[in-house]
Amino acid sequence: MPAAPPLTVPGLLRARAERNPARTAIMDSRGGRLTFADWQRDAQAVAHSLSRRGVRRGDRVALLYDDDWCGYAVAFCGVVATGAAAVPVSASLSPVQLHDLLRRVGATAVLHQDGRPVPDGAWWSACGSDLAATATSVPGAEPDTPAPDDVAQIVCTSGSTGEPKDVAASHANLCHGQVLDPRPRRYAHSQLMVHAFPIGTNAGQMMLIEALTAAPTLLCAGRFDADRFCALIARHDAGTVFLVPSMAAELLRSQAHRRHDLSCVRLLSSSAAALPPATARGLTEAFPQAVLVNYYTSTEAVPAQISMIVDPGRPEALGRPVSSHDLRITDDLGRELPPGEVGEVWLRSDAPPRAYLGDPSGSAAVFRDGWVRMGDLGRLDSDGFLILVDRESDVIKSGALKVSTLRIEAALLEHPAVAEAAAVGVPHPVMGSVPAAVVRLDHPVDLDEVRDFLSTRLSRAELPVRLLVVDHLPRNATGKPIKPEIRRLLEPPVRRQPPAPAPAAAVTDPFGRSFLATLTTDPAVTEESHDEHQ
Repeated sequence: MPAAPPLTVPGLLRARAERNPARTAIMDSRGGRLTFADWQRDAQAVAHSLSRRGVRRGDRVALLYDDDWCGYAVAFCGVVATGAAAVPVSASLSPVQLHDLLRRVGATAVLHQDGRPVPDGAWWSACGSDLAATATSVPGAEPDTPAPDDVAQIVCTSGSTGEPKDVAASHANLCHGQVLDPRPRRYAHSQLMVHAFPIGTNAGQMMLIEALTAAPTLLCAGRFDADRFCALIARHDAGTVFLVPSMAAELLRSQAHRRHDLSCVRLLSSSAAALPPATARGLTEAFPQAVLVNYYTSTEAVPAQISMIVDPGRPEALGRPVSSHDLRITDDLGRELPPGEVGEVWLRSDAPPRAYLGDPSGSAAVFRDGWVRMGDLGRLDSDGFLILVDRESDVIKSGALKVSTLRIEAALLEHPAVAEAAAVGVPHPVMGSVPAAVVRLDHPVDLDEVRDFLSTRLSRAELPVRLLVVDHLPRNATGKPIKPEIRRLLEPPVRRQPPAPAPAAAVTDPFGRSFLATLTTDPAVTEESHDEHQ
């Protein structure tokens, strides 16, 4: 049987509207509700309005929305129906960041939620609901028809590094593996699926495709609040729930799962970052009727992914690909490494690849012959399960050792007083760098107790030489700690007087208690350490 031709996003919407016109596709936290018939009708109205304003195939249209998921879904599908690329914009961007993004992607126009300010520049703006209300019968240009290889979306992401990257995906990439009338549809055990991902993220974009293709109605919870999120699950009897690890940790800390009946949940999906073992254990207790699945992918790699049902017997494992040929671990020269050896993680799928917009050298470094470099270090166990070691950029090179920040963070999160944790490497004149960490506490605790706790779980080389208590951790839109900002928090304070000479033993043994004592010989650090214990 010949392979089906590649699909486009407008094709998916048109087919769903024909088959399930009255079915609710999306509900959002503002009270919005969108059926497939309304979605198709309003998206076509937006497409015609954009065409009359001169938007053509290949243009780029930014979408500046906050929590109006129904309006955003209409605007997105209206833009791509013209053959233009939609650029979802994070509502958390500052005016300067927004202006830079619009300039960087070459935006022709900005569609926005009512009341959102748009900076001046080489683009025009309009409220998406106003465009949707424009009558399509007015004479004017007809929308161009997108082709499967046309760029459908550009997701602007900085990951945890703070460096902006614009990832372009074609219709064929977004629609890879989809069919127009699957039997059964995904998540058919649910009438409703819930998420709280921001619109401007890749996770949010994938939810839009799920709304087009999966069985349940998509309920978009808006900004994550653990108690409200659990209340929505219970009120709507949601069978499928999507989270990222930072949301999961906040839900567990809030004890919201004890105040609401979550027995309706049959599938709980975690993605966007490695799920700490302590959080995974907590989720299995909070959602006793649910299967907990962990997904591993990236904005660049979608639809390539690894997934597995969380297994307490393999707490560090992320899973295996459907085919073992779609995952490899390589050395610096690209040679494949055997199980057990740590190297660079690469994933692939047979989907058309993504690329960095306007960055051919960056694309060449990440996208190679169908493979995607994940930017992570990992290893395979004897059964082919992927064990993630760390982000390649986050690994602490301390002397001759490489120290994983993920292991340090996981150990910190095992402590009952630690609510959040992030570890980084800080400079050291002899070792190059040594571990340090920031923590947010649920309740006051003596940090020496935390250090003693860590000493039973980490090697001497992994023990943080400095712990800093903070009120909150800087995170990006998908909940990942922003490591450059974490490092800035851990920069030494301005010294008010010259430090006392350090004993020689402290230099030769930076991982032991003597090194910690050396840090506290500086009066400025001593004062800070006292503050940390309050």
